[in-house]
Amino acid sequence: MTEFYPSFVLDEAEAGFNAGAPASSDMDAGQDNESPDNSLLDAYSKSVTRVVERVGPSVVRLDIRRGDGRRAGSGSGVIVSPDGLVLTNSHVVQGAKRADVTTLDGRSLSGRVLGDDPDTDLALVRIDESATLQAARLGDSKKLKPGEIAIAIGNPLGFDATVTAGVISALGRSLRSKNNRLIEDVIQTDAALNPGNSGGPLVSSKGEVIGVNTAIITGAQGICFAVASNTASFVLGELVAHGRVRRAYLGIGAGTIVLPRRIALRLGLGQTTGAVVSMVETESPADHAGLLTGDIVLAVDGLPVTGADDLIRLLGADKVNRTIPFDILRRSDRRRFWVALRERK
Repeated sequence: MTEFYPSFVLDEAEAGFNAGAPASSDMDAGQDNESPDNSLLDAYSKSVTRVVERVGPSVVRLDIRRGDGRRAGSGSGVIVSPDGLVLTNSHVVQGAKRADVTTLDGRSLSGRVLGDDPDTDLALVRIDESATLQAARLGDSKKLKPGEIAIAIGNPLGFDATVTAGVISALGRSLRSKNNRLIEDVIQTDAALNPGNSGGPLVSSKGEVIGVNTAIITGAQGICFAVASNTASFVLGELVAHGRVRRAYLGIGAGTIVLPRRIALRLGLGQTTGAVVSMVETESPADHAGLLTGDIVLAVDGLPVTGADDLIRLLGADKVNRTIPFDILRRSDRRRFWVALRERK
């Protein structure tokens, strides 16, 4: 049951009213309505309204069903192609194969999960039926600046088509996915998000999707996160083409370690940390290349590695089925190993 609370009302003294002052004339009221502040607020309101009218019809509610048909949860999604591709969060689909899709105009459609990438908390659903659908456009998140308007549309706590607005608080944040992989280039916003907003779009004042809403900080106010649209575009392409996001497999366990200062100075290293190898899987690419427990990875394909997160980030789809140079610190010597990487299963 939803409870409604009365608005907080100030008395006249608190509100700054003066009982002895003359009432404002109609002319004064008209002048006040045309003040610069009111004009700015009106322009802001119209901007948000235009965005909602443009993108709102592309936002859907997703109800996830288990294999036995029971409801497993719900969230939001955004249609990104007229033929029925819906972008959402991995944690919304929860590994399911099917989803019920409800559009803004109330149509109930069925969908299947085309692909799921827990590493970026993104998933793709395809609507089965042939239907007239309005797709939203993905923007370029690299062009964003802190302070720009950010509008979130979704279905929080069962309240469909809810709109909240704020600004982009910060760019380039990092966020841990549920499988502990670091999601890079995350957008921070103060547009209010609640459970059920997950998978819905974060939209710019141009009406472009700039992020996929994914997380909030429990107990905090105005600290919410969205996976950037450029990451979403990459994942979308991989899921459509391959049904998965391809990543290179190395076959080691790794952590972050501080480099001995005297060795870093002697070797002229421009970094103070690296990724230390904690274990090597038998018959893995690392094993075949000769990497050993205790080795410290300094660079991959010429790019510096300052820790385990860097190493994971650099093992992307572009490294699959390639032989890549790894610069390794073994004891006090810098050595190069060539590793024939293959796709991670």
